[in-house]
Amino acid sequence: MREHAQAVVIGGGLVGCSILYHLAKLGWRDVVLLERDELTSGSTWHAAANIHGLHDNNNITRIQHYTMNLYKQLEAETGQGCGVFQPGSLYLAQTEEREHQLRLQEAKAKFYGLGFYEISREQALELHPLAQFDDVRCIMFEPDGGNVDPSGVTHAYAAGARMLGAGIERFCPVIGTEAQPDGSWIVRTEKGDIHTQWVVNAAGLWGREVAAMAGLTLPLQPTEHQYFVTETIPEVEALGRRLPSIADRDGEYYFRQEGNGLLIGAYEEKMKFWAEGGTPLDFGHELFDDDLDRIMDNVMRAIERVPAAAEAGVKRVINGPMIWSPDSNALFGPVPELRNYFCCNGIIPGFSQSGGLGLLAAQWMIEGEPEWDIFAWDLARFGDWADAAFTRARVRDQYIHRFKIHFPNEERGAGRPARTRPAYEMQRRMGAVFGLNAGWEHPLWFADAPDTDETAGFARQNWFAPVGREAAMLRDHVGVIDISNFANYVVSGPGARSWLDKLVANHVPGEVGRSCLTPLIGMRGGVAGDFTVTRTGDDSYMMIGSGMAERYHQRFFDMVPMPEGTSLEVATARIAGFNVAGPKSRAMLASLTDADLSNDGWRFMRSRTITVAGVECLAIRVSFTGDLGWELHCAESDQLALYKALLEAAAAHGGGPVGGRALGALRIEKGYGSWGREYSPEYWPQEAGLHGLIKLDKDFLNKDAYLRISNTPPRERLTMFEVDVTDEADANGGEPIFLADGTPVGRVTSGAYGYTVGKSLAIGYARDGVVAPGDRVDIYILGKPHMATVLAEPPFDAGGARLRA
Repeated sequence: MREHAQAVVIGGGLVGCSILYHLAKLGWRDVVLLERDELTSGSTWHAAANIHGLHDNNNITRIQHYTMNLYKQLEAETGQGCGVFQPGSLYLAQTEEREHQLRLQEAKAKFYGLGFYEISREQALELHPLAQFDDVRCIMFEPDGGNVDPSGVTHAYAAGARMLGAGIERFCPVIGTEAQPDGSWIVRTEKGDIHTQWVVNAAGLWGREVAAMAGLTLPLQPTEHQYFVTETIPEVEALGRRLPSIADRDGEYYFRQEGNGLLIGAYEEKMKFWAEGGTPLDFGHELFDDDLDRIMDNVMRAIERVPAAAEAGVKRVINGPMIWSPDSNALFGPVPELRNYFCCNGIIPGFSQSGGLGLLAAQWMIEGEPEWDIFAWDLARFGDWADAAFTRARVRDQYIHRFKIHFPNEERGAGRPARTRPAYEMQRRMGAVFGLNAGWEHPLWFADAPDTDETAGFARQNWFAPVGREAAMLRDHVGVIDISNFANYVVSGPGARSWLDKLVANHVPGEVGRSCLTPLIGMRGGVAGDFTVTRTGDDSYMMIGSGMAERYHQRFFDMVPMPEGTSLEVATARIAGFNVAGPKSRAMLASLTDADLSNDGWRFMRSRTITVAGVECLAIRVSFTGDLGWELHCAESDQLALYKALLEAAAAHGGGPVGGRALGALRIEKGYGSWGREYSPEYWPQEAGLHGLIKLDKDFLNKDAYLRISNTPPRERLTMFEVDVTDEADANGGEPIFLADGTPVGRVTSGAYGYTVGKSLAIGYARDGVVAPGDRVDIYILGKPHMATVLAEPPFDAGGARLRA
């Protein structure tokens, strides 16, 4: 066994073997995989192994498409069969909302050049003559859909890795992982130790146990999951060809051919957890006792779809474990608190995603960053707040709603609240409807009564009118927005300015009381973050960024050595904040403070510590609404007192509380970008319009990467659109954009109704030089073309007169 390696992959299932293969493919040949038993042990061997290309997240669609195409390449490379069957997949919509989802996926498939298109009921019956489609509104066909052989694919990855020089050790349990001072690791096994630069936790059902060896807790929980295979069905055998699979998400089951019978599986309401206290170390190729009664309601719906299944006997039942994250997406990426420790855990549709996961993991370790923005999978989206109770509640919700549509803006209540501020109960009594951001509950909008249920869908919902009233109130008078979900950092010490200047791309303020906006540059030169940096004292700064990216950004902070005597504090939990904005914000705040709020006395992007209603606040003259306003940051213990005073003063000026939904609409009509939407490592600063904030007369993190792309013409540019809406639906993000002749030109990153300007708006990226202001394009909202006009500037206060009033 090797004693040294560039990377040690722990876990010989599907994903572990894919990561090993891709590490070797990208040039790391001194890599080894350790498997406690035989390859495929755990959950890989018994998977149904269906494959599909489309996903609601655009980048995951790209990953799944890569994976589906990879299997036949693997067969050609290695000679190992992957058992690829691609008779196609039929996607059914029984409801209007499901039809919207499928039509939107059809538009995305057109954008990316994938096969996914509508067919008639008659065409569907030709493909699958045993099914009935009388209750179906819409049918889509994916020609490349199908399934693979779990063992064949796993062994193909393993064979490919071995051919490239990687090593695999079977029956080699890992008994310890020990971090070394230089960032490397000692991996201890029963066969000896390996000194490695990287540890990769791809341990599947044992992901929690392997993580614990490194002092890490992962939010994962296994469940049981069942499917069964029928005996031979004469009608299937007589066809002499393979039937397409059926994806009837509204029926809550999946269905495909297996041999001359059918495979039927379901995610049932009466789900069952497994191994809540830890996965047994001696578990391998075992299954649980059959319990088909649990899924019988789902099975009956499947039989209604294909009546021939009713007379078939059950050949075998597979009841095996799966391991889930709280949102059923992978826990993926380097652990921010550990050096050179990579996780890839909680994979559910593994056979659709294994290739992409392996590729991006290898890119991240070897090149420093994956080519696509995959924050939806990044384990940094969860923190310590995602405890066992939260994880259990969310996994239950994800399992029983596996096929439920995830609507734009939808907030699910399972496991909440996780983290609250002192003002939470008051806000709830005021009618606040909350969203979840990095575990924090924050008001999205205010209903007329407490505990109002929010509806969800692709079109405008019950929050549309109340949010409009909040937006109008702020634009006409004044609004108070809780921004305590923003991430707050305090940098203190003699090297504070030097450290920040080496971190971010803009010049850090040198004068106390000044603030700046600055991008953080990623490893490939893209936009890894955007921050407001304020000098609060001779040796102190406050930096404000995206709340959901707090743990993600820690990776970048750790790349810049901290000067002696200087510290970075993640202060989000002890600092609360409000944004007071609108044309009457100055007059309102003047009633609560003695500070000079005049334009001459307090210019835009200036700050100072003031007392507001007896509460000490760091006040910054800035507002994400694009209106006149101040951010007020105070101790969390003072939040409730400050909130009460602000609301009382706002009411006296015709104002009141405003939620995050209105803030989103307001920033869009002003043309402001948001991290995770308009700003991500995938987009270059010159594409996002942030290049003017980058100062090349100093060093900053990843400057070399930026210089490599800085003179490259933008591939696309951030662009605003006014959308012609006739069906009460606005863009949300992810919708493809086409020219009138059907040429793909871009995609939406954010969308909302601009209440102030009375227009449906979208922000997105469009190919550089292809569209110009005044041009007309088609944005596919609800999967249907909506005419849109390219705007030359934001429709609200493009010159910034209100902001600087």
